Amino acid sequence: MAKILVVDDEADLEMLVKQKFRRKIRENTYEFIFARNGEEALLKIQEHPDLDIILSDINMPVMDGLTLLSRLPEANSLLKAIMVSAYGDMQNIRTAMNRGAFDFVCKPVDFDDLDLTMEKTIIHVKQLQDTIIAIKENNILKMYVDSNVLNFMTNKEFESSLLKNELLDATVMFIDVCGFTAITEQIPANEVVALLNGIFDKIVKEIIAQGGHVDKFMGDAVMAVFRGEYHLDRAIDVALAVKEQISNVEVALDGDKTYKPQISIGINSGEMVSGNIGSASLRRLDYTVIGDAVNVAQRLQTVAKAGQIIITEEVYIKTKESFKCVPNGEFTLKNKAKPVNTYEVME
Repeated sequence: MAKILVVDDEADLEMLVKQKFRRKIRENTYEFIFARNGEEALLKIQEHPDLDIILSDINMPVMDGLTLLSRLPEANSLLKAIMVSAYGDMQNIRTAMNRGAFDFVCKPVDFDDLDLTMEKTIIHVKQLQDTIIAIKENNILKMYVDSNVLNFMTNKEFESSLLKNELLDATVMFIDVCGFTAITEQIPANEVVALLNGIFDKIVKEIIAQGGHVDKFMGDAVMAVFRGEYHLDRAIDVALAVKEQISNVEVALDGDKTYKPQISIGINSGEMVSGNIGSASLRRLDYTVIGDAVNVAQRLQTVAKAGQIIITEEVYIKTKESFKCVPNGEFTLKNKAKPVNTYEVME
């Protein structure tokens, strides 16, 4: 339904409009609101923020139509006005258009022509409204979806390549906030969320600063992926920076208790598959990376103690010239036939 404000001081116009558009009113295509002058129209705009278009006369008492036009942007910037007036000389038409009128219809009114003009204006307004909604939705989407995913979605072949994937060499990092589950039993839920978001904020800033992207949040853990040149070095730099950042955090709880968060980190590098995982038919997809290298990184995090950054021996060999690491022993990781030799990154 299009909601239309008619502004005219002629007493019989309201009845005439209702007669001429009775079918569209019955079919809920149009809904009309009426005002007698520009000042009353501004009040109606406040009362009905969902108005789509205005049909306004020019010559009216209290506030004329041209003055109303100049006030519309501050009242409702999306509203478009069609001027309907007997004063159809070029000067009035030019003044109206310069003040933002969408169109001009001369009296006596040809209602068929007016209807076409209204339809054209309504379509334009609906497009503007859809654009505003799309911008808001896009801004919200950016809060939930990584830029790599958005870039993929804007690709012209996105719809036809929903389930296509690529093989790449990258680094995956899992960061877990240790002991957080126990804290949730001591403080209210809203404080739990605020505390966790504060910790995540520090972690994510470091990830983004080194060109990584957050693949997903998993409860009190973060999965991040690093691609491109020196992806392994950049991931380890993030891990060290995050560890230092978190070590400086101390949160006061109820009473005299405090909470000093610690993190455990697992990092692995290697070949993995990147793409949309899920059901295309149900439109439930997750843009992520999968593969043995990813699984190992997650398992390394589970064996890491609070404050540890754990890597495999293969990763250690690649990075031993850049980072100080110490042996951390062998572990039998889930779904791995042989024990995995691990190292802890110190600095």
